[in-house]
Amino acid sequence: MLSKVQRSFRPVSVTLRRLHKSALDVVEHPAPEDSVTASFGRFIQGVQPHQLTPTLLHRSKRMVLDSIGVGLLGSTTHVFQLALQHCQHMYGPDVISSVYGRRGTRLSPTLAAFVNGVAAHSMDFDDTWHPATHPSGAVLPALLAVSDMLPSNSKPSGRDFLLAFNVGIEVQGRLMRFSNEAHNIPKRFHPPTVVGTLGSAAACARLLSLERSQCSHALAIAASLSGAPMANAATQSKPLHIGNAARLGLEAALLASRGLEASPRVLDDTAGVAGFSAFYEDYAPRPLASPEEEGLQFLLEDQDIGFKRFPAHLGMHWVADAAAAVHKLLLGEQGSGGRGQGSGVVGQVQDILLRVPRSKYIDRPFPESEHEARHSFQFNACSALLDGEVTVDSFSQEALQRPDLYSLLGRVHVEHPHDNPANFDRMYGEVQVTLVGGDVLKGRCDTFYGHWRNPLTNESLRKKFRSNAGAVLPREKVEGLIEAVEGLDRLEDCSPLLEQLQ
Repeated sequence: MLSKVQRSFRPVSVTLRRLHKSALDVVEHPAPEDSVTASFGRFIQGVQPHQLTPTLLHRSKRMVLDSIGVGLLGSTTHVFQLALQHCQHMYGPDVISSVYGRRGTRLSPTLAAFVNGVAAHSMDFDDTWHPATHPSGAVLPALLAVSDMLPSNSKPSGRDFLLAFNVGIEVQGRLMRFSNEAHNIPKRFHPPTVVGTLGSAAACARLLSLERSQCSHALAIAASLSGAPMANAATQSKPLHIGNAARLGLEAALLASRGLEASPRVLDDTAGVAGFSAFYEDYAPRPLASPEEEGLQFLLEDQDIGFKRFPAHLGMHWVADAAAAVHKLLLGEQGSGGRGQGSGVVGQVQDILLRVPRSKYIDRPFPESEHEARHSFQFNACSALLDGEVTVDSFSQEALQRPDLYSLLGRVHVEHPHDNPANFDRMYGEVQVTLVGGDVLKGRCDTFYGHWRNPLTNESLRKKFRSNAGAVLPREKVEGLIEAVEGLDRLEDCSPLLEQLQ
């Protein structure tokens, strides 16, 4: 009797023959039961759908909906076009898994995971967690690609899909909590390329029903495929980080399913041998609790996710909200309101002081591209001072080249107070504007709307999704996706979700 996973691979160009215990012809070398790596494999393989609480289901469905929306909008960007063209021209045709925003376009599962991951991060509009990473974009594209790959009679249930998604999110969160360094805005490695790749591997291993030791090996293989430097932040290459995390995590799970082995202690702190500790100098791992234990609790149960209201680095949301508050005061000074009051604002402003955390890659006085603008305290503060808000349109070429904007950028100074750490859970943004007449206006934001401490309402999240997805899909498809995602845990299989995306 063939397993569901074995049957699922028959229509795929690469046939896997070792996905069931009876078919394995490799010698297994399980890790010691007390190792950290083994505990992760045990969790991935053993956690069950009934352990998803109402809070987990609610929060993870919101993450899925938001990630699909930003991915669909991201499919309109130039960097996505480049990634898609590369995959179509450099690889043989393999029409298996669907592509965001491209009706009738299909790629191999791994390439679909890649381009959809690129779409999810192409505008830096995807969700963010603490410690800092973008968790959904690394996991969801891989799971959608695998689900597309499975034959129609073997699609995962909606609850199984959500379980695999939550496994991928949980693995990322646990790994980042093994390092104090990871709690701060990163300086060396972009976190989604590190923990995201392992999260994708974990999620795919779970959805493919891999055995416990194979789940551990999938993580170890993924560790060899992880890591990208922060120097590529604010460039067209940064979205590739999420695409690679989704793609390479799926690759790792597929290789493990064939029987490929890797270090049984890759997540452990082994003296003299760098495993996952290579990414974090203060890495101090702890085993994951067994899924059979009473009181198992996912991290997402305790800490919600951060959803962005506009497409830019998360740190920008503090200064934008603080600057928007000053904008209202400025309009009060000149006695009128509304967008487009830029010249009136510029005429009043003598000096702008930003009090923000010290983080070099998001301190960009005069950004020259939309990607740099998405990572510039100065740009986002000045945009909000001019317009009272920051939106998708704020990063258009027309908006970037406004004379009023450049005039304000030249008046900005930056301070880094000691009580304002580069930490998304503790930082604040403060904007102080000195007027031509000498008056001083101040705005401060400690927790922006969308932060995990102040999450978007369901209404706000749906509004964001409709705006993003509606740029690509007809209204009936947009509403169908909302219905499919919000009822995902009740679906016998996830086909309705996949059909709306196609």
